[in-house]
Amino acid sequence: MSKHPFKIEICVEGIDGLVAAQTAGADRVELCASLLEGGLTPSLGVVREAMRVATIPFHVIIRPRGGDFLYSELEFATMIDDVKAMKALGVAGVVIGCLTPDGRIDEARTAALVEAARPLKVTCHRAFDMTADYREAIEALVRCGVDRVLTSGQRDTAIEGIDILKDTAAIADGRIVIMACGALDAGNIATVRQATGVDEMHFAALHTIKSGMVFRNPHVGMGGTAIEREYEITLTDVDAVRRTIAAARAAA
Repeated sequence: MSKHPFKIEICVEGIDGLVAAQTAGADRVELCASLLEGGLTPSLGVVREAMRVATIPFHVIIRPRGGDFLYSELEFATMIDDVKAMKALGVAGVVIGCLTPDGRIDEARTAALVEAARPLKVTCHRAFDMTADYREAIEALVRCGVDRVLTSGQRDTAIEGIDILKDTAAIADGRIVIMACGALDAGNIATVRQATGVDEMHFAALHTIKSGMVFRNPHVGMGGTAIEREYEITLTDVDAVRRTIAAARAAA
C-alpha cells in the first residue's frame, strides 16, 4: 500500500503537449524538448508560456544533451544554472540525473542540484535505470534528498521490469516516491499498478501527424533523421491519455 497519494504524470514535448495533458486530466506534466532524444531541457520561452497557461503543476527536465548521464564540468554548470532559472520562474519542480563512470548515482552532483533547486520538488529521471545496482541507487537518492525517481524497472518496458519495480517500491518504503514508466498504455497500466504498488505512474501518449507545409525541399535535411521525419509533428494524444488514466485509476 503506497504511503503517497496516487498521481499520474504525462511526459510532453513543448507547450501544446502540456495543454493536451491537462485537458485529458493529468495530475502533473514533465515538460521536455526533443522527446526523440529522451527529453532535453526546454527553452525559457517555452517554460514562461507554460507558466502562463498551466492549470496543473509541471516539472521541467534538466538535461543539456542526449546520450549518457556522465557530464563534463561545463555541462554540469549549465544544469545548475538551468535549475536556478527554473526556480526563478516559479515552476513546481525539476527532473535531473547524474551518474559516475561506474554506473552509480553521482551523489555530489545530485546533492548540489537538489540544493540549488530547493524548495522545488526534485525527480531523478531514468538515469536511475542505467545504474549498476538499483538498490544502492535508491539509497543514494534518499541520502541526496531527491523526492521521487522515475523508473521502468531497469528494462525497456514496465511490463518487463515488474519484478524490479515491485522490489524498488518495497525498498523505498515511502522514503522516496517511486514513479513507474515504460511503454504504459490503457492495456497494461492497471497490471503494472496492481503488481508493483508504485506510488505514481508516468507515460507519453504520442501520435504523429503530417506537417502543414505545402512546399517541401527534397534536397535539404536539417538533422540526422530521414527527410520525411522533418515533415511530421509529434503530439500528445488527448484521447489516449484519458483512456490510460481511466485504466490506471480503475485499478485502485
